[in-house]
Amino acid sequence: MAANTPFHGSDLEKIEQLYGIPKEKIIGFGSNVNPLGLSPRLKEYLAPRLDVLSSYPDREYTGLRKAIAAYTKADAAHVLCGNGSTELISACIRALSPERALLVSPSYSEYERELRLVGCVPDYFALSEERDFQPDTTELIRRLEETPSVRMLILCNPNNPTSGAFNVSGLRELLSFCQDAGIHVMVDETYAEFAPDVDSISAIPLAKEFSCLVVLRGISKFWAAPGLRLGYAVTSDAALRETVLSRKDPWTVSSLADLAGQFLFSDTTYIEETRSLISSERRRIQQALSGLAVKTYPCYANFILCRNLKKGVNAHVLFEAAIRQGMMIRDCSDFPGLNRDFFRFCFLLPKQNDRLLSCLSELLG
Repeated sequence: MAANTPFHGSDLEKIEQLYGIPKEKIIGFGSNVNPLGLSPRLKEYLAPRLDVLSSYPDREYTGLRKAIAAYTKADAAHVLCGNGSTELISACIRALSPERALLVSPSYSEYERELRLVGCVPDYFALSEERDFQPDTTELIRRLEETPSVRMLILCNPNNPTSGAFNVSGLRELLSFCQDAGIHVMVDETYAEFAPDVDSISAIPLAKEFSCLVVLRGISKFWAAPGLRLGYAVTSDAALRETVLSRKDPWTVSSLADLAGQFLFSDTTYIEETRSLISSERRRIQQALSGLAVKTYPCYANFILCRNLKKGVNAHVLFEAAIRQGMMIRDCSDFPGLNRDFFRFCFLLPKQNDRLLSCLSELLG
């Protein structure tokens, strides 16, 4: 891999080989994972219960679905569990197999990959930098009206890498149109729990009203547990749930992930600590960046998209400067619609954030 190829947040082994920095010493500003790490209460709960690994999980994940329903205020019958939200993205797309789909761009590349695997060539709705990459419901509906053959719309809310988000009123308007037009809507809420006000952007409460909707979440980012591989979907579309379950392999959620999920969604202390930390660091970092040669965009997730404004500097230069100091940011030049000036980083612990701000100040001050 060439040194100027953008790295993903999980590419620590590649960076270790290229830069000679032990992966354990790299501060991952590109991974978007909760800096608090795994909840200590979850660790204490799981430690004496590891014998659960000797048993199969409940094939229907009854207890887990009830725990998710209580946490999200959804109907337990509307909940599907999977091996991370990635499995459910794939399962839902395969179940629906749309001939034509619309993606917001730039966004997470996995949607396009899964669509192409079922023979769908997606269309794209480009977010406008003039609008700070914030989604425009009216323009999106107009685009759907202009392409009546679209049978599926996929949104990441908040969006990765822009960190912008639809609000509930915009989602309701969009879903009302899609319900009437026969368009399925998948909303990936991987980062919704980091938002300043989750209820103002989450589509989960709308799932009972709109059967065209399926909402996805996982525990990799907010709960800092990517290794457990647990995700869930919420949809009132009984036919979609039945199709997914009939094609999905059994027991893809391990007994340990099943047990962990039944506990962690009730860990209110962890939830409050996370939201407090991300909220305060979001405000502090936005203020600090306002004094540098960089443009920032509204952020609802636990990361911020930035555009370099200084001549002679670009995202790769910033990545190189940061990685030489043991910090990994995300060069976003490989996202459609973004150029070599765009980069993204997530909010970590205050001292770690201070280190990165100091590094950025050296080049952008």
